[in-house]
Amino acid sequence: MRPMDTNDRRDAALQALVRINRIWLDGDVEALTAIVDANIVMVLPGFAARIRGCDEFLAGFRDFCANAQVHDFHDHSYETDLIGDTAVITFQYDMIYERSGERYRATGRDLWVLADRKSNWIAVWRALLDLQERPA
Repeated sequence: MRPMDTNDRRDAALQALVRINRIWLDGDVEALTAIVDANIVMVLPGFAARIRGCDEFLAGFRDFCANAQVHDFHDHSYETDLIGDTAVITFQYDMIYERSGERYRATGRDLWVLADRKSNWIAVWRALLDLQERPA
């Protein structure tokens, strides 16, 4: 088996993040435990607070999936930087969802840091940037 070159590793990291998005959009939040570090940190919009640890991190996904319905999700403009065993990936998104009978449009930029753990890319840090939500 040949070692992965930089482009292969960059693509593998990106595919791990695409998988993360597919998993939560499908509502299978518990499957994220396999690709999220136990000590993950998430910075909330505006750097207002930090969520630490997998359980607290997944609680936000659980709440959203249990109480909201996504009508449209468009992720685009992915950028991946690879530095050693670390990948920094950003993308923009547009989402229309319904919660408590109200429809919202959310847009923003998601920033993830993934670590290569024996050829498995694991999410270790996340920040939501430029988040805007308004009635749809």
